[in-house]
Amino acid sequence: MNTFQHNGVKLTWLGHDGFKIEDGGETLVIDPFKLDHDERADYLLISHEHFDHCNPDDLKRVLKPSTKVVAIPACKDELSKAGAKDVKFVKPGDVVKVGGFEVRAVPAYNTNKVNESGKHFHPKSDGKVGYIVKSSGGVSIYHTGDSDLIPEMTDLRPDIALIPVSGTYVMTADEAIEAVSQIKPKIAIPMHFGAIVGQRGDAEKFKSRAKTRVEILEKA
Repeated sequence: MNTFQHNGVKLTWLGHDGFKIEDGGETLVIDPFKLDHDERADYLLISHEHFDHCNPDDLKRVLKPSTKVVAIPACKDELSKAGAKDVKFVKPGDVVKVGGFEVRAVPAYNTNKVNESGKHFHPKSDGKVGYIVKSSGGVSIYHTGDSDLIPEMTDLRPDIALIPVSGTYVMTADEAIEAVSQIKPKIAIPMHFGAIVGQRGDAEKFKSRAKTRVEILEKA
């Protein structure tokens, strides 16, 4: 199963951290990566500038002349290379409206994942984000972006949480289990596995132990 529906909203996993959200005849895509087909969208959200979230090859498969883009300022160069025309740059805490969707940018950063020099892969000071997307019917979907378990996640209570489980750059399966106990979603969908780091086994571990409903999707 590569799609999941909840109260009229359809979610499709595009692999890695990429998702397509469809509601009311509108299509929104988040963080496309390694697409092997076009996924034209009315709206495109980019969490941060890393190549597995924001690169021209994948962006070009999503963009239409009319596509509205929401991203952080660090994505400017790659979006320009891809030909994005209508871009709204945001920081954590910003709320924007795109069509029938309300989009809130929320912090996304590491607390314990560091590179060889001891620097976090996703430092809080960079202003990288996740997004809470609310449909016209009120369904809320939280895409954490590349993040560890952070205080800002506490008690968000979205309907659906899209959460990484691979470790290395983001939460491990065990950390994701703890995260959903604090986020308290109705449904959790694991991501950030099967492409760069992480395996389906990480998603299965998360599903077997998380104290919430978990749906593991196949890549579309």
